Amino acid sequence: MQPVEIYTSPTCGFCHAAKRLLSQKGVSFTEYDVTTDPALRQTMMKRANGRHTVPQIFIGDRHVGGCDDLMALDRGGKLDPLLAG
Repeated sequence: MQPVEIYTSPTCGFCHAAKRLLSQKGVSFTEYDVTTDPALRQTMMKRANGRHTVPQIFIGDRHVGGCDDLMALDRGGKLDPLLAG
């Protein structure tokens, strides 16, 4: 299984939805809370090609995008193969 990283903030409903989907699939992930660490937010933005909203999700070396992007991959049957590597 590919490593999954997700940049979040605690009050973000989209972050909770993305984490819920990953958890339902039995996927473990590393979560980074960007609310209190400006350097971490800058790292996220650099990795996400300037995107500054949360969540920003990475599967392996691939930037997936946000919650809507993750859900679209799942609906299209492309998330499970991406997670499997």
